[in-house]
Amino acid sequence: MSERKVLNKYYPPDFDPSKIPKLKLPKDRQYVVRLMAPFNMRCKTCGEYIYKGKKFNARKETVQNEVYLGLPIFRFYIKCTRCLAEITFKTDPENTDYTMEHGATRNFQAEKLLEEEEKRVQKEREDEELNNPMKVLENRTRDSKLEMEVLENLQELKDLNQRQAHVDFEAMLRQHRLSQEERRQQQQEEDERETAALLEEARRGRLLQDSDSEDEAVPTVPRPAVRPSPTAILHEGPKAKRKVDGRTQLAGLVVVKKAKMQAESGPGKERALGASQHRIGADPVPPTPGTSSLSQLGAYGDSEDSEGSS
Repeated sequence: MSERKVLNKYYPPDFDPSKIPKLKLPKDRQYVVRLMAPFNMRCKTCGEYIYKGKKFNARKETVQNEVYLGLPIFRFYIKCTRCLAEITFKTDPENTDYTMEHGATRNFQAEKLLEEEEKRVQKEREDEELNNPMKVLENRTRDSKLEMEVLENLQELKDLNQRQAHVDFEAMLRQHRLSQEERRQQQQEEDERETAALLEEARRGRLLQDSDSEDEAVPTVPRPAVRPSPTAILHEGPKAKRKVDGRTQLAGLVVVKKAKMQAESGPGKERALGASQHRIGADPVPPTPGTSSLSQLGAYGDSEDSEGSS
């Protein structure tokens, strides 16, 4: 397959370049070129700011009757992006820069101003030293002092660098990392302890709430009081009365009365009375079938009265 883009052209054998007619073009012919703004500028017509690097389709021409060391100077025509006013600037090969010519003002050119100021100071110094030898001596003395100060500062910086060269930066960084890791571990341990304490507290609170809820859900049932049977009083012995005004109980009085009766009646009657009392206390009147509890209580009372009367 042949090459698609052919760079070489075919020249016939009878080709004579001198026979080609030459076009006579004007020296101030303009070309359309694509360029970027070489500096920040502001339009004089509308005040629009045009920043450095903005692209334009400009017309280019060669400036007539202006040459710097055999180098031609070119002029460029652009239009404002807002009001379409024409702005022109040209090259400055002497300062390797561009100069504004018409339609706008240059906003910021600090480097150029600084260079111009340095050139002005240098020129004034040369003019002073031209006709004043004492001024030359003063300038040389001042320059030597400045040079000595610069050398001293440079030596101090070298000494400082040598002192710092003995410092082990790797060890310092390693120690710093270890300290950071220790602080991080301590922080993690503290966080874990706090978390465990909070969980324990929450668990205790939940257990207390569960116990309270269980107590409320299952109330305690009081035990019913044991009711004595109606006939229990018949099987009980005679109850002793409480003391009244420091005196002895009724049972003691009965015993004294019995002793008096024994002394009056004699030994035979005492034995018969003791046997009857023992039989009555041990075995009260047995309940007969068909009788009620009230009749039994009445019979029990009658027996005590009969014993007292006897």
